[in-house]
Amino acid sequence: MWSEQLDLELRREAMSWLAVRTNDGADSLTTDELKEFRFRGAPIPLMDLQRGIRKPAVLEAALSFRTVYRPEGTDRPYNDDVGADGLIRYKYRGTDPGHPENRGLRVAMERKLPLIWFFGVGPGAYLPTFPVFIVGEEPPWHQFVVDAVSAGALEVEGAVEETLKRYITVETKRRLHQPIFRATVLRAYETRCAVCSLRHSQLLDAAHIVPDRDDAGIAAVRNGLALCKIHHAALDSGILGVRPDYVVEIRADLLAEVDGPMLRYGLQERHRQKLMVVPASRRERPDPDLLGLAYEHFRTAG
Repeated sequence: MWSEQLDLELRREAMSWLAVRTNDGADSLTTDELKEFRFRGAPIPLMDLQRGIRKPAVLEAALSFRTVYRPEGTDRPYNDDVGADGLIRYKYRGTDPGHPENRGLRVAMERKLPLIWFFGVGPGAYLPTFPVFIVGEEPPWHQFVVDAVSAGALEVEGAVEETLKRYITVETKRRLHQPIFRATVLRAYETRCAVCSLRHSQLLDAAHIVPDRDDAGIAAVRNGLALCKIHHAALDSGILGVRPDYVVEIRADLLAEVDGPMLRYGLQERHRQKLMVVPASRRERPDPDLLGLAYEHFRTAG
């Protein structure tokens, strides 16, 4: 077994490497890309492709765990979710608390070691969240308690307890949802802006077609568009709309303006042009009904 010092060095190196490769945790990586990690010149798998929990034979504690990708409408084999305290519940491997993989997570909990959580955002694509910590165990429900966003450290008592707990839970779900939604949408659009085809991850966002605060604003790829920051801002401010047939429209007053090249080439010349990029999978393409709701708002507001 490796020493605790060497274990910590591996974790630091792995998370530093992931930070560089994922734009500080904003971008997903494919399973092939994850194989490129080296520690002291030797390949060390960061994720187990056959199991949910990765515990290298040379370590006593687990290094990572993963939540597999499932398309919208299908269930995952394990129902990982946010609890009433705002913390993630991650299910055991099976139901035996003594299983070696479960023991590996327990050792990480006891030693307060940082782990990596790989969340599936597409076939063979994972968004790493790090560092996360196992902060508790709930044997009756065969699960561990995971602090992924440091929302559960707050202890509350008294009359405001339930209200504050609900707030923490909502905030936790939002903070976890946003990077996962972005990574899933960008993967579907092959990291390209739907309107102009710009392909630079740092300049791209995942925009909701119908805002997630609305009842129809589902957290699914079909309610998303990969957009560069200019076109995302244009969409949110009502300058740009997308019809249900995937045709872009620019607000009438902007078409009459005379300004620099960004206005001309980035907005005016995209008027009544088809989206340049849509997902290859039909089930991941923008939902025409959701586009219709957003387009009606664009049309009447303009």
